[in-house]
Amino acid sequence: MGLQHQEDLKKETCCLLMKAQVIIQGFRSYRDETIIEPFSPRYNIIVGRNGCGKSNFFFAIQFVLSDEFSNLSAEGRYNLMHEGINSRALNAYVEIIFDNSDSRIMIDKPEIAVRRQISGKKDNYFLDRKVVNKTDIINMLEGAGFSRSNPYYIVKQGKITQMAIAPDANRLQLLREVAGTKVYDEKKQESEAILAETEERRKKIADLLKAIEERLLSLETEKEELKQYQKWDRSKRGLECAICMAECEDAKKRIDEEQRKYLKFTQ
Repeated sequence: MGLQHQEDLKKETCCLLMKAQVIIQGFRSYRDETIIEPFSPRYNIIVGRNGCGKSNFFFAIQFVLSDEFSNLSAEGRYNLMHEGINSRALNAYVEIIFDNSDSRIMIDKPEIAVRRQISGKKDNYFLDRKVVNKTDIINMLEGAGFSRSNPYYIVKQGKITQMAIAPDANRLQLLREVAGTKVYDEKKQESEAILAETEERRKKIADLLKAIEERLLSLETEKEELKQYQKWDRSKRGLECAICMAECEDAKKRIDEEQRKYLKFTQ
């Protein structure tokens, strides 16, 4: 397999913008570690005899950058690992080293290595040899203009014609993906959804606070009524006590009077 740099697009073209190096090992027909370099900052054309690994080279790039090989089952991972005559590779990886001298990727490094490595049980992504989440890689690449759903950086036979006759809306969507704005549009939609949900919660909380305030006013009214009740209840009990004491005093006087009459009568 050979790699040519050319200014014009051909039938099978790999638009490897920003790539400095591709390293493949154990992936499909690539048994041993294979380093493919250098790459033009514009267009790169892969040429070679049938069976020399051209298609697998494209698959290796898509394996890291596109959705074509996402959510692989164990069987799917095994199918991607090199199988020789007597043995099968235990793992496989593809690493793409990006030239980030123009800071298109929002990481302050001149080169950035993105690797995907699989085995029978694992499927891991690495950023500069450190394990990261798949989502982190997706956001980083889409922010730099790499579309996973529409890998424009690989132009296959017939793709130019397909794009030429595509509706304007589709071409606009592709341009937005290439420019890296799609990821921000998606983030905007997510943020708007979160804001809408937050606003709905705010309204519910406001309604709850209003109900609590109304209840507090009601309790305040009941509190004043209770104070008035307690005031009049104290007055009532005070009067009842005074009446009781007066009646007791009157009864005592009558008893004393009757006792005097009785003593006078018995003398």
